[in-house]
Amino acid sequence: MAANMYRVGDYVYFENSSSNPYLIRRIEELNKTANGNVEAKVVCLFRRRDISGNLNTLADSNARDFEEESKQPTVSEQQKHQLKHRELFLSRQFESLPATHIRGKCNVTLLNETDVLAGYLEKEDCFFYSLVFDPVQKTLLADQGEIRVGSKYQAEIPDKLAEVELDTRIQEKLETKVWDPDNQLKDPQIDQFLVVARAVGTFARALDCSSSIRQPSLHMSAAAASRDITLFHAMDTLQKNDYDLAKAMSTLVPQGGPVLCRDEMEEWSASEAMLFEEALEKYGKDFNDIRQDFLPWKSLASVVQFYYMWKTTDRYIQQKRLKAAEADSKLKQVYIPTYTKPNPNQIMAPGSKPGMNGAAGFQKGLSCESCHTAQSPQWYAWGPPNMQCRLCASCWIYWKKYGGLKTPTQLEGATRSGSESTPRSHMTRQEVQGLSPFTRSEGRAKLLAKNRQTFILQTTKLTRIARRVCQDILQPRRAARRPYASINSNAVKAECMIRLPKATKAPMKNKTIPRPPLATIVKDLAIQAPLKLKALRGAPPPINRNQTNQPRGGSSLLGKRTFESVGGAPFSTNGRPFASGMRTTSQSVIKRQKVNQGDAPNPVVFVATKDTRALRKHLTQSEMRRAARKPHLPVRIKLPPPPRALTMPLLPSSTSEPIVLED
Repeated sequence: MAANMYRVGDYVYFENSSSNPYLIRRIEELNKTANGNVEAKVVCLFRRRDISGNLNTLADSNARDFEEESKQPTVSEQQKHQLKHRELFLSRQFESLPATHIRGKCNVTLLNETDVLAGYLEKEDCFFYSLVFDPVQKTLLADQGEIRVGSKYQAEIPDKLAEVELDTRIQEKLETKVWDPDNQLKDPQIDQFLVVARAVGTFARALDCSSSIRQPSLHMSAAAASRDITLFHAMDTLQKNDYDLAKAMSTLVPQGGPVLCRDEMEEWSASEAMLFEEALEKYGKDFNDIRQDFLPWKSLASVVQFYYMWKTTDRYIQQKRLKAAEADSKLKQVYIPTYTKPNPNQIMAPGSKPGMNGAAGFQKGLSCESCHTAQSPQWYAWGPPNMQCRLCASCWIYWKKYGGLKTPTQLEGATRSGSESTPRSHMTRQEVQGLSPFTRSEGRAKLLAKNRQTFILQTTKLTRIARRVCQDILQPRRAARRPYASINSNAVKAECMIRLPKATKAPMKNKTIPRPPLATIVKDLAIQAPLKLKALRGAPPPINRNQTNQPRGGSSLLGKRTFESVGGAPFSTNGRPFASGMRTTSQSVIKRQKVNQGDAPNPVVFVATKDTRALRKHLTQSEMRRAARKPHLPVRIKLPPPPRALTMPLLPSSTSEPIVLED
């Protein structure tokens, strides 16, 4: 009963998705809606997987500094990986969530220098935080409520002086004396002087025009003159005049008029006091944010002094009573029963045999992605659907609570939200490089121009054996047709270890393929190489006299070149020469969008000749398709025999005899 009772101030798990980890929130208020449901106003806490990579690097640096300062004991790599799952980041972001989505309690504490990080791994549902995350500004800052414990925060206490040893320090530099209790005045005389100081203060407010507007009545002026600021000024006056009443009286009322002393309560206007109350309701006692967002013309010391003076007024007492009445009307606790509905990510029925591999739509031989176990009473689908990964029951609970796997894997980053990881299987090379965090637009052309570093993928002996033993699971032909789909190598190797003892009894059929000598291979490649067509030798392109209107800079390696720059004749797209009144592409008035050099294709220009066009007409449609599918093979064209010339008798071009036409 107590475990399912949730109160204001508890840290709880919220479930917003069946496949994602729980959200960790702190309950601030419990409100009942008009429909009768209960909503919780909560403070958001973020995990490492919820922030960007740059902020994760900053958090790692802060963790290293903390380990060096607090001298933490050494931990293993797996423990360091799990400690990142226990770290949270506090924020000032509020949201309202249904109370029915609560899935349990947890414990979140502020990290202290005296804490041992390994102790958090020994406790269930235990987290810590040391930095504050701003979701709007995307920044990480140290928590202002940090408890400063340690040698660098403590005062240095000097050694105790001996009884005979004298104190050689200069007392005036160490402290300032503001009152001497062993003075020559008696207490009645001091009280009379304080009454005179209050009277002078009331008279000074009567002479001041601004004070008469703020305190129009005599009672309000007298009450303002009786505040502590007037008494402090009177006692300072006695101390400065060596407790001489005559000199102190003349100091209170100089020749220019009486001295007026005001405190922050009197200096602030009514509108400024209303702004302060509104800011205090929003930010609490965070005076830096109150001054920055609401009262930037006030100093921080003025805001702090006004707060402590405002707590002595009736206004503070009234607001405190109103808040207490509102708190009594609100819910203080709510009972949420245990969530027992089945998770949609379950891939096996609870009544199945334990350790049974396989389920509907899943391959056989799969193991847990975190602990690599093959036996579990319950399995859960995890990760991208095409990966067909799964977790056992204990690793699934760890994933939901702590937002990660017990052991680091490559697939753990693929399960994040789509805002951080985007599938790139359908993107081109230029788009993928544009999304890369290491590539900028100005340096993309330089990156493409560089040659890629060659690398060799060398397989192990177990991998080569697994390819043959587990062909039904691996399906190499299908994997070759879909190279972008990932293969669960852990499951293949695990199944190979099971089948390997049985497979060693049956002899493997090795088919030897005779390899031709190197000279024969080179000769065949030389025969199959396509012939290079010679470019037409035409007239040199004319000099462009409008060169000043063109963009500066020569044609780079990756820049596009026009057809004329290759040496071709100025023909239009239909093969006809340009007329005298036509404009070419370079003479176009329309301003086109500038193509990025990094996105431009390789500078290859194909110029078709008359012979090439004539040869295309002799190709059938099937031969054209075959040449497009296999561009590396030469195209063999059967040319028709040339037409035979007809033998005609040669007639004389002109005769002297007349031509006779017979009817």
